[in-house]
Amino acid sequence: MPAKANGLSRVPTVAIVDDDKDVREALSELLLVLNLSYRAFDRAEAFMAEYLVGTFDCLITDVSMPEQNGLELLEQLRELGSSLSVIFITADTSAGSRSRAMTSGAHAYLTKPVTDEVIIQHLETALKGTGWSSSGDSQDTPSDD
Repeated sequence: MPAKANGLSRVPTVAIVDDDKDVREALSELLLVLNLSYRAFDRAEAFMAEYLVGTFDCLITDVSMPEQNGLELLEQLRELGSSLSVIFITADTSAGSRSRAMTSGAHAYLTKPVTDEVIIQHLETALKGTGWSSSGDSQDTPSDD
């Protein structure tokens, strides 16, 4: 996993939860190019078995997965008091699913096909408080502006 050169910053860690191996691999490759740390899980239950508050800075997941779906995963996280940023990337275009996700506090609900640029844009806003930027710039100390 990538690491920052200076000891003051920590590389944000993104969790990928998707039952589609090709999607997990594509997102993993994108995160590597962006110098982000990540962990990939093939189902929500596997993610929750390893979830601890503070371990992940963002979650990218799908809506449609066997057993526990992405919407149920988001709701479970919120019930635990988690404010983890959650980005959905899904083929589910139903207004009901989108509404449920956003009402439950999703950061974004992106429908496939989605470009890397759109994913990066949403990652930048989801990871804003970490000092990470896709341009490679980081701010270790807040400005006085």
